[in-house]
Amino acid sequence: MRRLLLVLAWPCAALALTPQAQEFIDVSAQLEPAQCEKRKLRRAIVLAEVEGRAADLKRLRARFAGINADPEIARLEKRLAVLESRVLDSRGRPRNAEDLEAISLQQRRAFYLCE
Repeated sequence: MRRLLLVLAWPCAALALTPQAQEFIDVSAQLEPAQCEKRKLRRAIVLAEVEGRAADLKRLRARFAGINADPEIARLEKRLAVLESRVLDSRGRPRNAEDLEAISLQQRRAFYLCE
């Protein structure tokens, strides 16, 4: 029952978002596969460093650099940085609390789906 209420409440929350927050969520969703891959690579890089696997370390770092070098990913990350400055004020606080709640929910869902 609680899940049903959460699902029904989600569209209402989406309607209350500012256009910048909605675009932030959309761009984040487009970036999520790359961000997930980068999180997994960071963990693998640390493990390879600790275990002293130089060949794996070099290969993993090359894959990570390849993701960062993708022009589409770079364009989306730049757009996300611009949107972040519009969603947050100069002190890093959200301009609209509802925006922050929706963005946080989307990021948590994406993080746990990556695991």
